[in-house]
Amino acid sequence: MLSEKSENVARSETHLKLSARCEAAVSALTGEAVHRLEGRVRGISGLMVELEQLSSRISVGDRLTLRPRCGGDVPVEVVGFRGGVVQASAFAGTEGLGPGSVAWMKASQPKGVFSQAVLPVGDGWIGRVIDPLGRPLDGKGALPRGRSMRPIRASPPDATRRARLGPRIDLGVRALDLFTTCREGQRLGLFAGSGVGKSTLLSMLARHARCDVAVLALVGERGREVREFIEDDLGAEGLARSVVVIATSDQPPLMRREAAYAAMTIAEHFRDQGKSVLLMMDSVTRFCLALREIGLSAGEPPATRGYPPSVFAELPRLLERAGPGPEHHGKAGHITGLFTVLVEGDDHNEPVADAVRGILDGHVILDRRIGEGGRYPAIDIQRSLSRTVPGCLAGDEAALVSRARGLLAVQAEMADLVRLGAYKPGSDARVDEALRLVPKLEALLRQGRHEFSSLNESFTHLRDILGAGE
Repeated sequence: MLSEKSENVARSETHLKLSARCEAAVSALTGEAVHRLEGRVRGISGLMVELEQLSSRISVGDRLTLRPRCGGDVPVEVVGFRGGVVQASAFAGTEGLGPGSVAWMKASQPKGVFSQAVLPVGDGWIGRVIDPLGRPLDGKGALPRGRSMRPIRASPPDATRRARLGPRIDLGVRALDLFTTCREGQRLGLFAGSGVGKSTLLSMLARHARCDVAVLALVGERGREVREFIEDDLGAEGLARSVVVIATSDQPPLMRREAAYAAMTIAEHFRDQGKSVLLMMDSVTRFCLALREIGLSAGEPPATRGYPPSVFAELPRLLERAGPGPEHHGKAGHITGLFTVLVEGDDHNEPVADAVRGILDGHVILDRRIGEGGRYPAIDIQRSLSRTVPGCLAGDEAALVSRARGLLAVQAEMADLVRLGAYKPGSDARVDEALRLVPKLEALLRQGRHEFSSLNESFTHLRDILGAGE
């Protein structure tokens, strides 16, 4: 056994020497100096890999490669420092790593950038399914490389140079188009417990929403459901104009976190071309759980319900990257963001839900009781809100929506009395109208996942229902 381990170590050392010689040859041919840093694994604690002999040359966010004794490469990212020791989190399993394993990274001069996290995004990525590191998962061959490398961690556009929100966008879902009308560049949160229909609603939006490109990030998704979502829910029609980024629940937290950053980076690529991009992320909660695992393993203290402070500092940095892009000559692309939030125990005031609701431009509540009653999408109209509605509805449309909301509120308030037989028809004209028209409104809000309805058609149906009640 010892002899076999020694042979593996010797092979690893030989591979590194050959790599160094190759880099020297590249440097001689290109005239660009290639520098290489090497360190060693000091220890492994939980999700963290501790590295030594590197701390004076690298910083948080740099990426290295580890060489396990059994061969192969394990990419890691620096997430912190403690007592002169580098703390890194791995993108893959740490089997085969141990004290003394080699860690290395390289940089090219004169830029002197070490292993910056970038993606070579290109237009040829549309219609593809990839992992957070930009590797294909659909068996369709290698991804075409774009002309430039886009950094994964980018700052939001300058607030003073961002364009204003664009015209209203047709989402193809009647409940959303009517009661939470959305504009290009707006960011909406979809809040729901597990099994209430978030993924199905996202698939409807991916197929029907009016946009140039759709980018979907499945963060911490169940592996069993990935093919079902792509083939059944999204379908060939939706995939043809989409880029899907997947990190399943069994993957390390760094991969799950990276899925959100990668999807945002891809969306920014198309936004900078002046396109209307629909970015859908399922879910922000699992992104935050991945951040929590990384932070706690790095030694951060737990604060709110076990979440370290860095989680709530990172949320606005990610979510603010969505929205209108920088304005150039009066034109700009837009990222319309739809972010699902998996509320724990149907508690819509838990920390992640509360933080996300304060950042975004509106919220859509999916209610389990509505779904149990047979109406899908199970959107709670009374508790859902779009902050841009006043700027994108005409006067008569706003009056229709206000009246419909009022009727739904009256019916909900009187439902128990009607069920018990305590209300007599004719006692209140407003209640009678609500009892007569709300069943028609409920039928309008009910929509199959393959059923499409344009925004104008939705308002026409609403106008017919309320006009008949006058």
